[in-house]
Amino acid sequence: MKAFFFLFALLFFLSPAKNAFFDEKCSKLNGRCTNYCQKNEELTALCQKTLKCCVIVQPCGIRTNDSAEDLGT
Repeated sequence: MKAFFFLFALLFFLSPAKNAFFDEKCSKLNGRCTNYCQKNEELTALCQKTLKCCVIVQPCGIRTNDSAEDLGT
């Protein structure tokens, strides 16, 4: 019975740290956590509390400043 309470307390206190990991991952992908993704967004990861990490889809052929610098142009 002591082992049960110990495991319950351990899992209860570790869950907030685990949830923050998912939100941090989404912010690194430049996404946002929402209930559902819009038409111009794609699901890339999961956030806490069953939310989805949505990132805006970039059309082909459009380059950002970062990708142009990587190519040396």
